[in-house]
Amino acid sequence: MEADLERLTVKIRACRICVDNPVGRPLPHEPRPVLLPSSSARILLAGQAPGTKVHLSGMPFTDASGDRLRSWLGVSAEEFYDTEKFAIVPMGFCFPGQDAKGSDLPPRRECAPAWRAPLMALMPQIDLVLTIGSYAQSWHMGEARRSSLTETVRDWRAIWDTPASLKVLPLPHPSWRNSGWLRQNPWFEMDLLPFLRSEIRYRIA
Repeated sequence: MEADLERLTVKIRACRICVDNPVGRPLPHEPRPVLLPSSSARILLAGQAPGTKVHLSGMPFTDASGDRLRSWLGVSAEEFYDTEKFAIVPMGFCFPGQDAKGSDLPPRRECAPAWRAPLMALMPQIDLVLTIGSYAQSWHMGEARRSSLTETVRDWRAIWDTPASLKVLPLPHPSWRNSGWLRQNPWFEMDLLPFLRSEIRYRIA
């Protein structure tokens, strides 16, 4: 299983589907898939797509969003990048570019259909998925996803209590653009984050 995952990861890191066979406009720059799968971690961080700093570094969450996410999880950078503890597999592996206003575009539409199911099949030990943002929630939660991100995250207890072998906790994106959302929804930091941190610590201890 581990060798199969390593082989698949090598293929993904060489992927050029968004340039050579794109859905819509091709990726406007050279692909650089960024992911850290794991054959042993119990926790999957299912994010959106790399931003500009991650595209340059080649490592996930090496930016302000990563700092906030690590704070939410209550983990150090060393723990966060330990693939014995976390698998980090975004919905889109390459930086998708930006729109006219300078905001990151959505994850490329080629990534998840091509790679996500095979990757998940090779990580059967995962028992907690943190769905970060609406794109990850749509793929991993299916009908359990509510009509908006806010409603989905607010209903996290009911989602958690749903009988399933794979537990899911929905999170907003940790972008600093979402600081207003956090101020408007204080229950997130008061109720969800303490529970999240306890579940993280239980799985990585």
